[in-house]
Amino acid sequence: MTPWWRGAVIYQIYPRSFFDSNNDGIGDLAGIAEKLDYVASLGVDGIWLSPFFTSPMRDFGYDVADYYAVDPIFGSIEEFDLLVERAHALNLKVIIDQVYSHTSDRHPWFLESRSSRTNERSDWYVWADARPDGAPPNNWLSMFGGPAWSWDTQRRQYYLHNYLSEQPDLNFHNPDVQEAILDVSRFWLDRGVDGFRLDVANYYFHDKALRDNPATGVRDASRPYQFQHHRYNRSQPETLGFLKRLREVLDGYDDRMSVAEIASAAHIERSIEYTDGGDRLHTAYNFLFLESETLTPDLIRRGLSQWTSRDAWPSWSFSNHDVKRAVSRWGGGEPDPVFAKLLLALLCSLRGTVFIYQGEELGLAQADVPFEKLQDPEAIRFWPANLGRDGCRTPMPWQAMRPNAGFSAATPWLPVDPKHEAAAVDQQDALPQSVLNFARGFLAFRRGRAALIAGDIAFHDADDPVLVFERSAGDERLLCAFNLGAETKRATLNIGAGLLRALETGLAGTVENGHTLVLPPFAGVIATTGT
Repeated sequence: MTPWWRGAVIYQIYPRSFFDSNNDGIGDLAGIAEKLDYVASLGVDGIWLSPFFTSPMRDFGYDVADYYAVDPIFGSIEEFDLLVERAHALNLKVIIDQVYSHTSDRHPWFLESRSSRTNERSDWYVWADARPDGAPPNNWLSMFGGPAWSWDTQRRQYYLHNYLSEQPDLNFHNPDVQEAILDVSRFWLDRGVDGFRLDVANYYFHDKALRDNPATGVRDASRPYQFQHHRYNRSQPETLGFLKRLREVLDGYDDRMSVAEIASAAHIERSIEYTDGGDRLHTAYNFLFLESETLTPDLIRRGLSQWTSRDAWPSWSFSNHDVKRAVSRWGGGEPDPVFAKLLLALLCSLRGTVFIYQGEELGLAQADVPFEKLQDPEAIRFWPANLGRDGCRTPMPWQAMRPNAGFSAATPWLPVDPKHEAAAVDQQDALPQSVLNFARGFLAFRRGRAALIAGDIAFHDADDPVLVFERSAGDERLLCAFNLGAETKRATLNIGAGLLRALETGLAGTVENGHTLVLPPFAGVIATTGT
């Protein structure tokens, strides 16, 4: 029997921006619960909740100050329990973010660790003495700019932070840290969550010798981080041992899963390493598609063709809370509903588990957020080159004619882009040809196709910009073809004695004479073979 997560479609919810139930301008858990009927109507299998834990919100929840508590801006632990209960009643799985690599500098563990060099948690974080000239212990850089080390006046040592200085890295070389983190995982599994999305899972361990990272040779980059090969501050071999321990915890519960976020230059290799063998993580996604500036058949083929192991299972997303929305990143200009439909169909036809980001089912373009309203520390630090995270985190548009597109009666934490109002749920709900109703129809089509859910994939040769591959499971074989370009394309395929027959998916592509695909701009077709 195929595990539920293999080939599942998971809908990512960014709680701050989904729906505000108490009109304070910030989305909350009760708001999510109120909109779960909508999520279920999409035909997805579950939801992934970005962090809702107690936090100073320097990085909007990815700086956790209490792993066991819900931040009051999102509600209460009781409201979380009700949300899980409601989701399960709608046959939706619940996956929650777990940020194990680092904590907030307001976390009690860090407050104790920094208080002295001899306390019980003195070695729970990564501390190091200054070099003789007072400089940091090595050349490691923070993803958010500047050194990955900050000086602490209490301990008179540097501490490591791969991200903000308010996000000190835990020391996973300490067995007590591992035990504490595994206890956190058990707490949420006991509350009924169905799995974890593991934030930057390849950052858990660092090189104990604190060796300098080598230079990449890059001379022109948007941020200093790209000047180094991150050989020693991430992706250490000890990580696999901890992942196996976490897997043992997950396997102690029924039908639970883990999906890792991998931030690595070796996108696919690292993802396979962390999921292969049956005793590591269940699946992983990476930034191969999320960071790519162009969408090509070669990009898709390169991303999927390396997954040859039966144990290693990929996950894919085109958009999420960290990057510019795909319809803008790959489509440019004004959002095109036809292109948005193509992206949804392509993503949901790939071999792997699928993650759809809130608003992707509406075809939302990247929002424009003026500098004075930016909230994201990364966007502010790298302005104007990087506005990706605020522009994709603006509130979900529910009702076009309501204040703030129905997200909240109060001024929201990020502004609603006026161009999103026309794409609001209530507007698209009533239009049979809308992106929203296409998404519902395609996911309903997919649900009954074993080949699309967990089948094998094999690529066919085709001229750019046409992408053709076959999905197969048992006797079911489906040919999937997508025109990634803005001009009509024809492709004649040699499929032996069989004839192609286009299936009703809502895509605009057709089949002529049983062999020739006719693909209008940004169109696709899914066909079965027959005689």
